[in-house]
Amino acid sequence: MTAGPLVKAMLTTTDAGAAAINFQFNPTELQFQRSVSLNRSAGARTASGLPKVTFAYPEPVSLSLSNLTFDTYEAGTSVLTLIDPIIKATDFTGSLERPPVYVFAWGQNQYLKCFVKSVSYKLTMFLADGTPVRAVVDMSLEEVDTTQL
Repeated sequence: MTAGPLVKAMLTTTDAGAAAINFQFNPTELQFQRSVSLNRSAGARTASGLPKVTFAYPEPVSLSLSNLTFDTYEAGTSVLTLIDPIIKATDFTGSLERPPVYVFAWGQNQYLKCFVKSVSYKLTMFLADGTPVRAVVDMSLEEVDTTQL
């Protein structure tokens, strides 16, 4: 089996005022999480002593991307230009009263219609003049139903 061309993971959007997010290096893992909300009856117990519950609804899928590396050392430019679209992904864009909606895709797989719930980044390498040239980014994405927007 021969390897094909390298395909980059990305977050695309059609929301006006928002930019697509391109990853310089692909993630090393995708961590998905989903849970179900329960309604617990106060004081009500089953015959075995467990609380009586009813199932409320499934929570949206969340996707965590960790240790995403961005590096501009060889170019000698600020890495902030590469991570700026990620930082701005939590801003409300234009006339929308919400953050932009993205599709997380990698190759033929469209994993999630989502918004960026949180972003954390570290600047980890600098030029002699203080220009940041390497960043490590963690981000959390959460599924969204675009029919309700």
